[in-house]
Amino acid sequence: MARGRFITLEGGEGAGKSTQLKRLVARLQSTGLEVVATREPGGSPGAEAIRELVLNGAADRWSPVTETLLMYAARRDHIERVIRPALTRGAWVVCDRFADSTRAYQGAAGGTDPGLIAALETHILEDVRPDLTLIFDFPPEAGLTRAAARPGAEMRFESKGMAFHERLREGFLAIAKAEPARCALVDAAGSIEDVEAAVWTAVQARLAAHG
Repeated sequence: MARGRFITLEGGEGAGKSTQLKRLVARLQSTGLEVVATREPGGSPGAEAIRELVLNGAADRWSPVTETLLMYAARRDHIERVIRPALTRGAWVVCDRFADSTRAYQGAAGGTDPGLIAALETHILEDVRPDLTLIFDFPPEAGLTRAAARPGAEMRFESKGMAFHERLREGFLAIAKAEPARCALVDAAGSIEDVEAAVWTAVQARLAAHG
């Protein structure tokens, strides 16, 4: 059986990834594909337990390096228990955040050594890499306002300050520029329908051979 495909959605706070993930999953399922929708940090029971540690509490609860290690502990469990088994059986996996979020949040915005992050990617991800990454670009001020309005929002990263979120946006834009074959930049400032159309266009263009 052919390996499934792996799509990740990335971007800053309040960029609309969760909404677009649901719409993309529905469109892919309508073509007859088995689709696994998941998220990070989290996605497996062990990773969800780590999510509670990372996303709650004071902004300075963890250093960026400690955050990086926690994120990769969660990511490894997620890969072992959910992502790799799904891809192996031929399912498509659509994930709200993956390794690029560590590069951007803990790396570009937080200051963790890129060499440490790269080493963790090599040893923890192994062959599990996204076939397509959709990077949602949205002004940080508007995104933080939107994020704060979400019911039950986990606000630890939102509380890190505007300078952090400006660096975060630049970090994601740098990733998109550095890896254009894998990454598609999506203007998330349009209507939900316009963003959905841009997402679907990118998926069809990059993964057309698979439906």
